[in-house]
Amino acid sequence: MRVAIAQLSTSVDKTANLEKAIQYIAKAKGLGADFVVIPEFYMALATPKSGVLPVDAAEPLDGPFVTALKEAARENEIYVICGLYESKPDDQKRAYNTTVFIDRSGQLVHSYRKTHLYDAFNYQESETIIPGDNQYKVVETEFGKIGLMVCYELRFPEIARQFALQGADILFVPAGWVAGPMKEDHWQTLIRARAIENTMFVFGANLVGDIFSGRSIIVDPMGVILASAGEEETLIVSDIDLDRIRRVREKLPSVRHRKPEFYRF
Repeated sequence: MRVAIAQLSTSVDKTANLEKAIQYIAKAKGLGADFVVIPEFYMALATPKSGVLPVDAAEPLDGPFVTALKEAARENEIYVICGLYESKPDDQKRAYNTTVFIDRSGQLVHSYRKTHLYDAFNYQESETIIPGDNQYKVVETEFGKIGLMVCYELRFPEIARQFALQGADILFVPAGWVAGPMKEDHWQTLIRARAIENTMFVFGANLVGDIFSGRSIIVDPMGVILASAGEEETLIVSDIDLDRIRRVREKLPSVRHRKPEFYRF
């Protein structure tokens, strides 16, 4: 199994963003990737200083942006995971922060609306984003079970643990992780922690440019960094030995050793 992370910058121009995404999907396929992960809300740059709100960019999941991604996935026979803004017809002020999971045949097999919003570090995502209420569920593929969570949700270990308890082997984390004091350190530390405590591969795909910190990363079930990026646009690729999961879990069966009868919340 080979996975590519497209660490990209985004802009207020949805058409240009889409064209670049399609180019990187083709590049990933050209490098033999089975999956390509594109960051959170890549569809459009909607930050306080951009002049664009998420609701201004948002589309339904059968709109032109997702339709074009589906076509690119089908043409390249590659799984595509991408963050975008999804419209809600009865809300004219906010949109969903949604990540789509498209299979090799171009079918939308899962969409996840971010549930834990980034109301932290003097930012209020909930002012422009509707929190999702969908369940955390794995996506079954020929390569194994895959979980999906978004950015700030790395700070909630119970989310990744729910995927581990469903037998997930891989966790994809599209992000728009903002630069700031200690933030880059938190990003890599949390991704490695989620990988180690759940003995799964974790892929963190982050934006670059504007307020975003980059440093996308691929980590194995023992916390080993297999590939990482800097602060520029790039495509990082890693071959994934799925048997590594079995070997790590044999020597480190921590998920199996859980004793939920002792937990009180």
